[in-house]
Amino acid sequence: MIRKLFSYLIPINVYRKNSVVSKSLEVTWNNGELVLDSKSTNYSYGSLQRILRKGLKYIGFERIRNFENILVLGVAGGSVIKTLANEIEFKGKITGVEIDAGIIDIANSYFELNKIPNLEIVIDDAFEYVLKTKLKYDLIIIDIFEDTTMPTFLFQDFFINRINSLVNINGFILFNTMVINKIQEERNQIYKSKFGGDYSLRLYPKVEIHNELFTIKKLK
Repeated sequence: MIRKLFSYLIPINVYRKNSVVSKSLEVTWNNGELVLDSKSTNYSYGSLQRILRKGLKYIGFERIRNFENILVLGVAGGSVIKTLANEIEFKGKITGVEIDAGIIDIANSYFELNKIPNLEIVIDDAFEYVLKTKLKYDLIIIDIFEDTTMPTFLFQDFFINRINSLVNINGFILFNTMVINKIQEERNQIYKSKFGGDYSLRLYPKVEIHNELFTIKKLK
């Protein structure tokens, strides 16, 4: 494909859409791969896929293969789901929660997310979903951004406690955050302090420059 080849020289835009939730969305050939970007940051594939892949690698691909239920809060183009399905070869159930139906249309059309047989997509607000679900999960991946900002509810006690209650013992939370200033550094340190002896928490700073990853294992 000519556009794919030219993308090693300059990014080639193939689709652009305005979204009520995500504002501007673009699908672009970049360095030989299709990526999904918002106005100011990468939403799926590209650097974001590398970031979350590192988080999954920290948890352990073999361990993840033995899980039964995985919840993904914030699907976007579905890059972490593709890593789970194609690279890790996870065969259990994946539930993806995404507030923006338009972005799922893009994920299906350009990234073939709808071809993953063990995936269920739920169009809902992540906060509302975790309040309603009766299921428990072996891994919860939190990757929720509004361009370069993160909703404040992700760091509030009520949401944290609710997420913790949905994780099985010996299960994990993988939380992707963006840190671009001192206030956000302090926010992450406060978040870290909320997990006591029932959890094993690791913080991985400077993942792809501005991202910090949390892996949190529920011990009991």
